Amino acid sequence: MFDFQSLFNPTTADTTMTFGSAVATIVVSILLGIIISLTYMKTNPIGYSQNFTLTMVILPVIVAIIILLIGSNIARAFSLAGAFSIIRFRSAPGDPKDIAYVLFTMAAGLACGVGAFGYAVLFTVILCALMYGLNKFNFGARKSQQKQLKVTIPESLGYEEAFAEVFSQFGVEYELKRVRTTELGSLYELVYSVTFGSSTNQKELLDAIRTRNGNLDISLTMVPSSKGDY
Repeated sequence: MFDFQSLFNPTTADTTMTFGSAVATIVVSILLGIIISLTYMKTNPIGYSQNFTLTMVILPVIVAIIILLIGSNIARAFSLAGAFSIIRFRSAPGDPKDIAYVLFTMAAGLACGVGAFGYAVLFTVILCALMYGLNKFNFGARKSQQKQLKVTIPESLGYEEAFAEVFSQFGVEYELKRVRTTELGSLYELVYSVTFGSSTNQKELLDAIRTRNGNLDISLTMVPSSKGDY
């Protein structure tokens, strides 16, 4: 009779790896990787790459295979650690949620590698449901939008309070971050940090600014993530 409880018990250190157990580990790892990858795509309908979704399918398998190969052999563990230490990954840090998904897939692979298939499936289902629920309810989203506004004005227009009336009219909170001259001092470039409410009509705001700056250049972008970008 099949022992259901065995699915939740990690493989003991003296257990010999068999072909059947290896195949089961790889298959379960692939299935969990696919589930995690599909959850990621569902919670990121716009901003994800195919390479990252494929990586999340393969990563649990790789981690599980490494655990299978190491087993309880300490010498083999040090050998694999030395081999992986010469590998250098030259990728920029991604979104914090992407990093969480990478750790998620690694944890699933580790659970499969030690033979705790029940826990691997349980954790995957719970965390995928949690990720989906948080995304569905838009947890942590700000009601206001903070952006960077660059406006070019002629030198004849005083920049201190040039658009204070316009910002007040549209209910926009603002802070003048930087002022610099352009075109040999004939123009000024103003950089504002602006916060829009959910009801702010950004097009009408830009149109109102254009009527004040003589239809010169205007740029509205997301606030840079690093503090030194202003």
